[in-house]
Amino acid sequence: MKKIVISTGGGDAPGLNAVIYAVVKAATYRGWEVYGSRCGYLGFLDPDEMIRLTPEKVEDITPTGGTILGSTNKGNPFAMPVENLAGEIQIRDVSERVMKNFNRMGFDCHIAVGGDGSLEIAHRFAVEKGMHVIGVPKTIDNDLEATQRTFGFDTAVSTATEALDKLHSTAKSHDRVMVVEVMGRDSGWIALNSGISGGADVILIPEFRFDIDKVCAKINDNELHDKHYAIVVVAEGASAKDADVICKPQDKCEIGRQEVLLGGIGEWVADEIRKRTDKDTRSLVLGHLQRGGSPTTFDRLLALRFGAAAVRLVETETYDHMVALVTPAMKPIPLEEAIKSRKRVPADSDKLLTAREIGICLGD
Repeated sequence: MKKIVISTGGGDAPGLNAVIYAVVKAATYRGWEVYGSRCGYLGFLDPDEMIRLTPEKVEDITPTGGTILGSTNKGNPFAMPVENLAGEIQIRDVSERVMKNFNRMGFDCHIAVGGDGSLEIAHRFAVEKGMHVIGVPKTIDNDLEATQRTFGFDTAVSTATEALDKLHSTAKSHDRVMVVEVMGRDSGWIALNSGISGGADVILIPEFRFDIDKVCAKINDNELHDKHYAIVVVAEGASAKDADVICKPQDKCEIGRQEVLLGGIGEWVADEIRKRTDKDTRSLVLGHLQRGGSPTTFDRLLALRFGAAAVRLVETETYDHMVALVTPAMKPIPLEEAIKSRKRVPADSDKLLTAREIGICLGD
């Protein structure tokens, strides 16, 4: 009988609970035990945060958003932020303690569900500490090169598209320009997919630095065609020519994050449009709305497939690998290869061609 532990790290995504459900059910089917580590690696550091997962405990969690195990962006055991007695935050390496508890608890394998940051940590445990690890890709950004799709992306795009649909009516009623900032980090997949589907006039993505003059020219062109409003979709990692990517300042609570905190480009674009066109312009940041809610049918099924496939890799002892969707099958990809590069929108993308041909300005 094998004893496995599952953790969910990084930002939450619709479908996480479906992965947990599939892992528990598939492992129980084989007569194995499953435990869950709360908030990433916290369960490895505090036994009270390690919980036994049974089919009864995961019943009916598939359609719910979030994760019953909790998650964190500040849970890297190799660089863990710890507050000392003086109230100062210090970065410490507690990885050896994690490994000792992993062995002491008798785990055969750790199924790490996360994005590139979480999977990089898992790979480091496999290489440096000898932990048996299986990775499951999780990111609403869909930016992991090794898998054709990550769960959570379809739900995030659906949420953003629905928001754009609703903004059309209010923008048209007031002859306004509505600038909508969406997530995606360094990749423009959410902005591109939702922008095309949601009838945006302008889509700005990180892959191409945009010219704000061309954006404003598109909005002015709308006026010439008796369209007095516009919808502009901006990915959080987008940037103007000769300008830096806009990031939020890091405060004490964010020390130890695996990445910079993007945000603010939507307001910048709105200000520039307002000044250059004299149009009534408002900005909206969808933010964590894109992470919340029940996963779509596509994301549920994909997450369930990922979870079941991860257990199959445990059964064959294919460790230090990530489950990847390589249509039509789930295939094991070495973690080192899986985290090597991020998937970005290519210049020859059919979706970019479609956007241009239906009159969407990309700012380039």
